[in-house]
Amino acid sequence: MTVATQAVAHPAHRMTVRQLTPFYGKRQAVQAVDLDVRPHEILALIGPSGCGKSTVLRCLNRMHEAIPYAHVAGTVKLDDTDIYSPRIDATLVRRKIGMVFQMPIALRTRSIYENIAVGLRLGGIRSKGELDGRVEQALRDANLWDEVKDKLALSGLALSGGQQQRLSIARTIAVVPAVILFDEPCSALDPISTLKIEALLLQLRERYTIVIVTHNMQQAARVADRTAVFMVEQSAAVPLGVLVEEGTTDQIFSTPKDSRTEDYLSGRVG
Repeated sequence: MTVATQAVAHPAHRMTVRQLTPFYGKRQAVQAVDLDVRPHEILALIGPSGCGKSTVLRCLNRMHEAIPYAHVAGTVKLDDTDIYSPRIDATLVRRKIGMVFQMPIALRTRSIYENIAVGLRLGGIRSKGELDGRVEQALRDANLWDEVKDKLALSGLALSGGQQQRLSIARTIAVVPAVILFDEPCSALDPISTLKIEALLLQLRERYTIVIVTHNMQQAARVADRTAVFMVEQSAAVPLGVLVEEGTTDQIFSTPKDSRTEDYLSGRVG
């Protein structure tokens, strides 16, 4: 197979989050959040378990509402488009704002090739030549092509965990999203695979806007341009996630402005 398509242009995209408030039924999960996700930056969401960072992440591409009784108040814009507008199809939102999950997802009944091609076909691509080119380009962009180019007919489950995660990334970027969300993408991986994913994130930042949830503070320090710190407000009647601080990663880790951030980073809480 040879690349049959030229590289797709990747214009800068931004997200603007204002008073985002996720609910599970009547229970509010997170205090209203204001965030700016800047073009071609990696924004890390960190904080202890139960602080709402993964819930907020799922709100950024309307995955939250896929949970029974879950809903969202507030505004989330991709560039100038409100993704929660009733005129906007949630399926199209999830194509424009892709997500890579905690556990590598290799579609069990599909080959490595078909793991990538399935999303392209859903997007209307039928030409074998174009499919071949886009599949190869996605695998190259995920730093996986050289490892699988002679195994494309094998099941994705034949790959290692780290390779499967890069396959998940390739499947996501094949459809050329505007933003990529990562929910703990390295938590199930060994240190070597983790470093490969982190190196890939830094490469992808050149073309995509990225938001990552991670429990690994060192990982946030290594890859993120900006970091948002979430904590649990225990004084509330029901534990409530709250965004306590957001800034450049250097500032958050060296001179946090909120004492709760300092306590979390030092290990005194969380």
